[in-house]
Amino acid sequence: MKIRYLTTIAAIALLSACSNKTAEKKSLMSTTNSFSKPSTLQYQTADFAAIKDSDFKPAIEEGIQEQLAEVDKIANNADAPTFENTLVAMEKSGTLLRRVNNVFNLLNGANTNPTLDKVSEEIAPDLAAANDAIFLNTKLFKRVEAIYNQHEQLKLDVESKRLVEYYYQKFTLSGANLSDSAKVTLKKLNGEDASLEAKYTNQLRAAAKAGAVLISDKAELDGLSDAEITAAAAAAKDAKQDGKYLLKLQNTTQQPLLQDLKVRATRQKLYEASINRAEKGDSNDTRATISRLAMIRAEKAKLIGFPNYAALTLMDQMAKNPENVEKFFAQLVPAATAKAKAEAADIQKLIDEQKGGFQLEAYDWNFYSEQVRKAKFDLDESQVKPYFELDSVLKNGVFYAANQLYGLTFKERHDLPVYNSDVKVFEVFDKDGSSMALFYCDYFKRDNKNGGAWMANLVDQSKLLGTRPVIYNICNFAKPAAGEPALISFDDVTTMFHEFGHGLHGLFADQQFVSLSGTSTARDFVEFPSQFNEHWASYPQVFNNYAKNYKTGEAMPKELVDKIHKAATFNQGYRLTEIIAAAALDMQWHEITADKPLQNVDTFEMQALKKTGLDLPQVPPRYRSTYFLHIWSNGYAAGYYAYLWTEMLDDDAFAWFNEHGGLSRENGQRFRDMILSRGNTVDLATLYRNFRGSDAHIEPMLEDRGLVEEKK
Repeated sequence: MKIRYLTTIAAIALLSACSNKTAEKKSLMSTTNSFSKPSTLQYQTADFAAIKDSDFKPAIEEGIQEQLAEVDKIANNADAPTFENTLVAMEKSGTLLRRVNNVFNLLNGANTNPTLDKVSEEIAPDLAAANDAIFLNTKLFKRVEAIYNQHEQLKLDVESKRLVEYYYQKFTLSGANLSDSAKVTLKKLNGEDASLEAKYTNQLRAAAKAGAVLISDKAELDGLSDAEITAAAAAAKDAKQDGKYLLKLQNTTQQPLLQDLKVRATRQKLYEASINRAEKGDSNDTRATISRLAMIRAEKAKLIGFPNYAALTLMDQMAKNPENVEKFFAQLVPAATAKAKAEAADIQKLIDEQKGGFQLEAYDWNFYSEQVRKAKFDLDESQVKPYFELDSVLKNGVFYAANQLYGLTFKERHDLPVYNSDVKVFEVFDKDGSSMALFYCDYFKRDNKNGGAWMANLVDQSKLLGTRPVIYNICNFAKPAAGEPALISFDDVTTMFHEFGHGLHGLFADQQFVSLSGTSTARDFVEFPSQFNEHWASYPQVFNNYAKNYKTGEAMPKELVDKIHKAATFNQGYRLTEIIAAAALDMQWHEITADKPLQNVDTFEMQALKKTGLDLPQVPPRYRSTYFLHIWSNGYAAGYYAYLWTEMLDDDAFAWFNEHGGLSRENGQRFRDMILSRGNTVDLATLYRNFRGSDAHIEPMLEDRGLVEEKK
């Protein structure tokens, strides 16, 4: 959820200069730069109307110079190390850098351009080097270590004690205990890693854009709705291909349009464009990039004293080690693959009944599984979409649930500047009516936006810094043609609830220290609040409030609602298998040891899936290695399993709600007080146990996916 602070190598020299009391600080940023002063807008939110692309690089450099000077002063303090003069001082450092970084990360991910892409690549290795200047600083580490060694005797409050443990672990896992020569090597590896991550992001974005499928004959689009065909024509026109149709790629392996395309050759064309998008042997081919990234990470882990990168990164997670993740997978794989094979058999039976004369392929799955679903549950996606108009889902669904559970209310703001006309801003009011935060949402796909969906902060919450949360949600829903309503699928509805669950985790942050605030938790906990919030999308009281026909305002008929609920566990073997397959790929890439050679990506992927029993030809991984943005550039290396781990938590927590009366203000307040508002101030396993009364059980997860029988 959180992206590390931007840093720059130029600042390394400045760090030395800062120790010289006679050295003069030279400003790298003009007074006209939009970041030269904190924003005067409410909650210091970004003034997008004033921000120029040219502001970022000098502001980043200035922010780093400033933070490294502050850190140098802490490290060289002649007074004995104390909690206040070391750790609190570190929490106060880098305010400019944090401010610029938050805005840059938003724009570079959701509304980028060649200038921002260039800045991202140019600064990436330098940023990693400056981060090393802090966390490999021997003097600073000795002060942190001294506090850690006596923190049990310091009578600190719970959050302060947690901050001591957080910093000590962060320093040691960053290599603070290494020899000077090993630190030099680690810095080089960190710089190369950061550079390649930035390169990978840009390669992948370009590959997705270039991989879009151009269709000349409208007949090839048989099965798509008029709105989808109109959108494809508009996309082609934007690409200067008037009279044709452009099918853009989404981030996942399977593409939503595969569900409706009747022409098998078109399905194959779109599917193959998706799976091969980043391995065409051109400048957007990511295979060499990720092969080297995997090796760099293995080498870093060895330096710091771990057998592999997964072991290093899982040290501060709930799972603790790769072995526990593999045991977790072992509880899921047999049930998931057995269900997927049964689903494949049902689909093949339908193909044979229709005298298709071919064996089921991956690109056929969505098209025919939709027919099986209609046959089994008489449910047609085109029947339900008119009841899921985006604005109604947001206000009468997402916001309504937040009101019923937590007492929140929302007011749209038209006076605050935004970075794109698609963006909406809402002021958030707490249960007592007091203003507490701002929420931005940006839901439609653009070519200059990274794929997928995510949440992050524009302004981080911290009592120490006096800042309140400013949160944003980003998605990639198909934008309707001008004048048409934004009708979305139930999967998209669920995504909106999911990302707002992250938003609630950030909105309710109530921490003293920014490092422990809100979503700054372990990866295998951070997805828990978001996935938990998904449950309210189908909860009758909430569902009935938003699922209304956009033309008539009538509620969805009960028979259609019942069909949706009955179909909820349909295709879950496929869905779970594709996610486990991706998670298993992630773990195996990051269990490579430093003594291994660079891997052939295609061979490695094939062997990894076979090893785990996840090599089902009709069920490809949700992300293949080459376009797995989460693990190569979005901070989820050896962490994609977290979505499944936290699904276990969220289903178990929702079982608690059902055991205690379901949706209510009392239950919502308890969840807010014991989970959503606690950030990373308590050991996360303990935090969950305090709420639930026990560790999480896997049975509710298997039940929710309809896999209980396969487990037995």
